[in-house]
Amino acid sequence: LKQVFNKDKTFRPKRKFEPGTQRFELHKRAQASLNSGVDLKAAVQLPSGEDQNDWVAVHVVDFFNRINLIYGTISEFCTERTCPVMSGGPKYEYRWQDDLKYKKPTALPAPQYMNLLMDWIEVQINNEDIFPTSVGKSEE
Repeated sequence: LKQVFNKDKTFRPKRKFEPGTQRFELHKRAQASLNSGVDLKAAVQLPSGEDQNDWVAVHVVDFFNRINLIYGTISEFCTERTCPVMSGGPKYEYRWQDDLKYKKPTALPAPQYMNLLMDWIEVQINNEDIFPTSVGKSEE
């Protein structure tokens, strides 16, 4: 278990919604619909009277948390030695560019690419200008 919670690994704790907030209530509603056996099309439909930006934000954060958990389960098998290239099959290679450290698209081993990607996504979902957490801050 020590390995799973090592902050230098790719596993990150879930981002939480503050109890009592509108986003927390939307999160509970999204979780209930996903766990109830309802078809996915109905599960992601905007509930009546809710803000579309808040609903999308809740699903983006949930998706990030789920992908992060899935990646955490395979990360010990995908090392720089076993996964030297970040690829989407034999025809596609993904290269990292962030305009900071990597100014040009750069080939990286899959684990390094995934670490950079997950860090980048986490910065985006924690950015209040993109995903505001206060009611009334989201833009139409």
